[in-house]
Amino acid sequence: MKNDLLSNIDKIHTTELGVERIKRNLGLGTLDVIAWCKEKIRNAGDIVRKGKNWYVFFDDIVITVNAYSYTIITAHKEK
Repeated sequence: MKNDLLSNIDKIHTTELGVERIKRNLGLGTLDVIAWCKEKIRNAGDIVRKGKNWYVFFDDIVITVNAYSYTIITAHKEK
């Protein structure tokens, strides 16, 4: 299943609000958030699908991606 997300990595996108939410949650600067997320997904330690979402874990961060539309919903630091 991990390969499903990776094989569709070119479809991954987010909304303008998603970009702002990710920047705020992770304290990112003005970099290309989508490219940053794709790179982290490619090198993730663990990718898990639960229901309608993929959860990508690396370092202390989780990226949530909708499994059907490949929209990045959010990214945040694990608690």
